Amino acid sequence: MFSSDVKKDWSDHALWWEKKKTWLLKTHWTLDKYGIQADARLLFTPQHKLLRLQLPNMKHMKVKVNFSDRVFKAVSDICKTFNIRHPEELSLLRKPRDPKKKKKKLEEAEEEAMELDGPLLTPGSAVSGSQSKRPSSCPLSPTTAWFGDSPLSEGNPSILAVSQPISSPDILAKLYKPQALLDKAKINQGWLDSSRSLMEQDVKENEVLLLRFKYHSFFDLNPKYDAIRVNQLYEQAKWAILLEEIECTEEEMMMFAALQGDITSIPELADYVKIFKPKKLTLKSCEVTPDVNISGQKFNIKLLIPVADGMNEIWLRCDMARRHAAIHVARNCLLLRRRREPGRVGRGCEVTPDVNISGQKFNIKLLIPVADGMNEIWLRCDMEKQYAHWMAACRLASKGKTMADSSYSLEVQNILSFLKMQHMNPDPQYIAEPIATDINPECLVSPRYLKKYKSKQISGRILEAHQNVAQMSLIEAKMRFIQAWQSLPEFGITHFLAKYVTVEFADEPSLAFICAEVDCKVVHEFIGGYIFLSTRAKDQNESLDEEMFYKLTSGWV
Repeated sequence: MFSSDVKKDWSDHALWWEKKKTWLLKTHWTLDKYGIQADARLLFTPQHKLLRLQLPNMKHMKVKVNFSDRVFKAVSDICKTFNIRHPEELSLLRKPRDPKKKKKKLEEAEEEAMELDGPLLTPGSAVSGSQSKRPSSCPLSPTTAWFGDSPLSEGNPSILAVSQPISSPDILAKLYKPQALLDKAKINQGWLDSSRSLMEQDVKENEVLLLRFKYHSFFDLNPKYDAIRVNQLYEQAKWAILLEEIECTEEEMMMFAALQGDITSIPELADYVKIFKPKKLTLKSCEVTPDVNISGQKFNIKLLIPVADGMNEIWLRCDMARRHAAIHVARNCLLLRRRREPGRVGRGCEVTPDVNISGQKFNIKLLIPVADGMNEIWLRCDMEKQYAHWMAACRLASKGKTMADSSYSLEVQNILSFLKMQHMNPDPQYIAEPIATDINPECLVSPRYLKKYKSKQISGRILEAHQNVAQMSLIEAKMRFIQAWQSLPEFGITHFLAKYVTVEFADEPSLAFICAEVDCKVVHEFIGGYIFLSTRAKDQNESLDEEMFYKLTSGWV
């Protein structure tokens, strides 16, 4: 019995027939038409359930997904939430089990350790329209390009659009690494059927599934619109190389490591810098003129307050008893008017140096835009090196750039060189101090090369390769990494275990085989999926033809 004053929305609930693994979504059908007998067990359950998705960057996100939708549609909704264009390139994969790890509790502990405290997302819940409606010729601001109207607008952009360095070699050691072609084939056994729902494939609520780029055919990859897509592609390529899922030569590995270092080695400032503001406006220097008429009960005060561009005139009208109180109130009001939010150092702020080498004065004046004008803040540094780093960071921020930009190191060097020229007796042998580059080769190359070479040898080779990519921006380095990954001989090859029955290479080549340890539908979907992707064109509507996909991937006997 339910209380009449308790309201609950049942619109997301539907009937699930466990024995037949079928959703009863055609509400106009009778149970008899479905073939349901009196002894059938039906479950009245929500269609949207919680999933833990492991993204290509190996981070976990909690997402509510429609378990009654076909996987193809569910992935499309997930990608719309994450603002990833062309969701037809991705799908869901069950996590491969490492045969060497027998303790399930240990695996669960590892999963928890890598999980992010991200927001709970429901695909489609906060998206006002189809992502495909966005004009492809209209560039977006960095924020909207990453998140748009999705729930991630209020989250942390670094989760999806910024690559984080691998913090410890132990992370690589814990992850499953295929040792042979048979292991690579076993990974591909876990792909879900895109034409069936999650419930039909025994996916449980709160289960971990991998969101991966299934088809290695990346259409219209544009850094201007695809910040998240590019980063997640880079992450999938990076982990495939580090876990040796794809083969590459030593030179290629060092080049990949150099690009990784360029992408993830973001400089940081962790100094003690004195911050101060100009003194607040007070009434000490203002001119106070009384305007009093006792008989007429006139008690006025004229204030001339100095401001930046002259004098500000203010009149106060009060009675005799509250004359001093009125002045006190006026003082407080003026102080409040001058109190502003500190603002953020970013695009539009003005950065002015205030340096005196002989007096060891290294100051930076910042004028930061706020709602009602400009807020003035001063940074006082103790020495030249500290000043150079902070000045370079502020200059880049005023241009809308971060310290991750490749020009940061060059900016620091230019500032140091300019300061050196101002010394009374400059050293003619002066060489600019190089920016220290910390390299952790254990996190940049696959274990195979760590066994073959010492860390110092690998670091030297990575630094040598880094010279060719040092001036690239972050997005350029990611795109170069993806392009190099696509150039590898094994790129795009998907492994399955099969037994060949008939091979005929005459005028009409034909091939017959029997799949082992995997449903033939998985292989059929790969073939049909690539055919579907080959039909895409830039001039056509970006909306997906789901029925055509199902015809190409499901129409088999």
